Amino acid sequence: MAPPLAVDIDGTLSRPDRSIDPRIIDALGSWPAPVIVATGKALPFPVALAQYSGLEPMVVAENGGIAVAEDTLQVHGDRAAADAVAEAYQRQGHDLGFGELDLANKWRETEIAVSRESPLEPLEAIAAEHGLEVVDSEYAYHVKSPDVSKGAAFEALAAHLEFDPGTALAVGDSPNDVSLFEVAGTGVAVANATPDAKEAADIVTSGSYADGFLEALNTVL
Repeated sequence: MAPPLAVDIDGTLSRPDRSIDPRIIDALGSWPAPVIVATGKALPFPVALAQYSGLEPMVVAENGGIAVAEDTLQVHGDRAAADAVAEAYQRQGHDLGFGELDLANKWRETEIAVSRESPLEPLEAIAAEHGLEVVDSEYAYHVKSPDVSKGAAFEALAAHLEFDPGTALAVGDSPNDVSLFEVAGTGVAVANATPDAKEAADIVTSGSYADGFLEALNTVL
């Protein structure tokens, strides 16, 4: 029997250029157990991916700041606190790095994303002053509450969906996936994962990116 599946997007379901590997659409849609897309992206992105894969949207977004399942919206973070950090950061002359339109943050509800080309040290200092932290997803710096994580949000969704998170398979590649690996029964890091993600995982695939994800599914089945 297949376990519930929790899976990251960027670096896990994608190719190196961040485009989605089309093979994962059928792989997600045919998985014979609940599938939770768990990402650092804003909520519309994983919801769209789930729907285009033929799934009911069950997602963890914004590194655990917000989650959706069965018409239930769970909010775990605080956008106002993150906005205060962003404003202070900009007053110091730094830029969030995503341009005037800033599609990276337009739909975020519980955190702020900052480009990895922007300076990290002052961002971390300001976040600490506001009681927040910065997590590096390898695609952006995320300013969020320290008690918010993918793992905690996944546990909350599992309770709502009435399955044991300890039975789940989690697949990811970044530091923000470590908390997911800690609560899932089996954590799988794809070959391109960061060292801390690999260390926290139970299995490291030989394949990278979507190849690694598909390898993980085939191994389990």
